[in-house]
Amino acid sequence: MDSKLYDSIPTLMNIQDLRKSPLFQGLSDDELKQLMDNAKPVSLHAGEALMKQGEQGDSAFVVVNGEFEITKQSGQSKIKIDVRNTGDVLGEMALLSRTPRSATVTAVTDAETLCISKDVFENLLSTSSTAALAVLNWVMARLSQNDALLHQQERMAALGTLSAGLAHELNNPAAAAQRSASLLKESQAKWLVLTHRIEEKAFVENQTEWLDGFIQEASHRFESPVKLDALDKIDLVDQLQAWLEANGVESAWDVAPAMVNFGWNVDALEPLKTTSFFDLAVQWLGAGCMMTELLNEVQETTGRLSQIVKAMKAYTYLDQAPLLEVDVHEGLENTLVIMQHKLKKGVTIKREYTQNLPHIEAYASELNQVWTNIIDNAVDAMDGNGQIILRTYADDNNVIVEIVDSGPGIPKDIQSRIYEPFFTTKPPGKGTGLGLHISHDIIANRHHGQLLVESKPGETKFKAVLPVNMKGKQ
Repeated sequence: MDSKLYDSIPTLMNIQDLRKSPLFQGLSDDELKQLMDNAKPVSLHAGEALMKQGEQGDSAFVVVNGEFEITKQSGQSKIKIDVRNTGDVLGEMALLSRTPRSATVTAVTDAETLCISKDVFENLLSTSSTAALAVLNWVMARLSQNDALLHQQERMAALGTLSAGLAHELNNPAAAAQRSASLLKESQAKWLVLTHRIEEKAFVENQTEWLDGFIQEASHRFESPVKLDALDKIDLVDQLQAWLEANGVESAWDVAPAMVNFGWNVDALEPLKTTSFFDLAVQWLGAGCMMTELLNEVQETTGRLSQIVKAMKAYTYLDQAPLLEVDVHEGLENTLVIMQHKLKKGVTIKREYTQNLPHIEAYASELNQVWTNIIDNAVDAMDGNGQIILRTYADDNNVIVEIVDSGPGIPKDIQSRIYEPFFTTKPPGKGTGLGLHISHDIIANRHHGQLLVESKPGETKFKAVLPVNMKGKQ
């Protein structure tokens, strides 16, 4: 670090300025003066590192002016944690715990600081009970702040992943609905022209009674599309297409699949050959089947959009109190809907839900974050192909949720570290190392439960133990 030492500390910061820092608010003027007399001023240019991750924490710094960015290296990924400004204290946690620096602090702008050495800091604590109490309060506040920052970091990372997945999930049915609606407009126009022509012909030939019966049968079929095995449908489409082509029907390849979907086959159409309406009736039927099929597609895709939006609202529990009576199964299912973009590539979901599982008191959206983190890790571990078992049951006054994947397992030598913040085995850019840490915190601290893991090659099981009633546990 290329720093410049100043001879006159008061030109940088006076006692009242130092008192603005929460760490020193409770100190007397004499104690603050002693601190300043023994501190060393340090200045940095923008881009210079004040301290680096892994270095021994042998001093703390008070920011006199300027801005600093705190980052943490996790694998090949650099994670921005916080920004500190005038009056903030840097490096005091490593100094107090006598551990290496947990993060790197870099000057964003030209900056000036006061460097407080280990000896000066410890001397102050040993001679002043007021200073010791002030530092204790500061440490508690900083731990709480760091925990909140970790949660926020994970929420933002999860939001990015969730947003990308939702954009993909919403785009597919939206594009399909738009495409179907465009084709529907063309089919409707053609069908209306054919309807006018067949009605006019029936009137001229005095066949309105026959036409009424024909339209009634067609309408009944339009209301009840048939469900066919894929291979059976292929055979029926081939047969109908060949028959239509043999009878001179244009675009037989286009209309045959739609007609088969509504139960029209060679036997059902053969009687039309005995009438003068054959060509017109087949064209009208084909256009009607295609139009109805497109209507069904629009209904299905917009229904999918509605399902995703509904699941997203339930997933986040918008407009509801944070502590709710929660159906664990509903939360798991909503999570699966939200994550469908990752699951449908090659992941099979097996549900082993216990019927009449008790509802639990819980912070619903936070539990959904846990399910998302664990399932997302499972999919990544299996490289997108494998099986996930979702198992639920009640045990005493607890509800148990087990999420089991068929991935390669977690090596025994790192199983004890998986809940550490920023610890990750994912490639650079694929994970923050906060998901399991936050999940453990949500289960253990927020819900007074347990998040356990058992892992071996071919099977990793995360087991969440959640109390049915949190009253008396808070």
